[in-house]
Amino acid sequence: MRIAVAVSEVGEDDVTFVAEAERLGVDSVWVAEAWGHDAFTPLAFLAARTSRIRLATGIAQLGARTPALLAMSAMSMQALSGGRFLLGLGTSGPQVMEGWHGVRFGSPLAMTRETIEILRTVTAGERLVHDGTVYQLPLPDGAGRAIRSMAPPTPVPVYLAAMGPKNLALTGELAEGWLANAFMPETAAAFLEPLAAGAARAGRAVTDLDVVVPVGVEFTDDEQEAARRHARGYAFTIGAMGNRAQNFYNAAFERQGYGEDVRAVQELWLAGRREQAADRVPLDFGRRTNLLGPPELVRRRIALYRAAGVTTLQAKLTGSLDERLATLATLLELCGEPAERGDRS
Repeated sequence: MRIAVAVSEVGEDDVTFVAEAERLGVDSVWVAEAWGHDAFTPLAFLAARTSRIRLATGIAQLGARTPALLAMSAMSMQALSGGRFLLGLGTSGPQVMEGWHGVRFGSPLAMTRETIEILRTVTAGERLVHDGTVYQLPLPDGAGRAIRSMAPPTPVPVYLAAMGPKNLALTGELAEGWLANAFMPETAAAFLEPLAAGAARAGRAVTDLDVVVPVGVEFTDDEQEAARRHARGYAFTIGAMGNRAQNFYNAAFERQGYGEDVRAVQELWLAGRREQAADRVPLDFGRRTNLLGPPELVRRRIALYRAAGVTTLQAKLTGSLDERLATLATLLELCGEPAERGDRS
């Protein structure tokens, strides 16, 4: 099982952390994109400060860029990094796309499929012609012409952040990897069955994909307190990242057997009772979506992820630079990866 790390900022401490993570044997670093910094610019900076670790957008928002610009950025990152770039994509949600980017959130599934098709056309060095329901290139009523990229062809591995059954099936069919949010190894079938169905359509299996699961990692003797704290953090996800009619996280938790719980939390949050909403989040949400507790307990949790078919754990770490590096070194040891201790001199 590979270990990845996630960073949300790229200050000097974060750059040092990524460089040290590379030295310890970490496979990849993922940079998020919400409504603050973009994902590509920090990765370009990290490409110049590292030599081996793979560099991934986690995730770049579909609709925020045209598919052709997305391909251009990905090809630029491949050239700058010596082929270490992974393109993580996701549809985000209507609150961000329509409120921040001014892009209609009308056909996320079709947009995902067509973006990947266009991306593959461009990166293969073919002339860009696409007749889709979301994108038509060149525009049929304009002066545009079919253009081939000026950059040399280069493969770009695509990872999709998917939670719904249709998007999971599309991921299994088209992507090189899956970024799994709201994932609990105990209820992995809720995700893996549609993922496998999509993979079968393309004549392959889930084992042909890199299954990447984000997890908070915290070594502590008080697993109960840590699990409760992490569970409370889900109140915002359940209550604010969507509305009553559409919340992708809530739907994913419902398919894992927590429908009554997420509805109760959402109602409390929308009623303005946020502390009560946080108290109502099941302890399982903190315990089963993270790696929390003493090392032996974390080791057993890692075995559950491995048994569920997870190939990469994306560690989300907090604390000072030294604390994050110490946690990371312990995690690598528990996963059987090389972890070199010592000073950073």
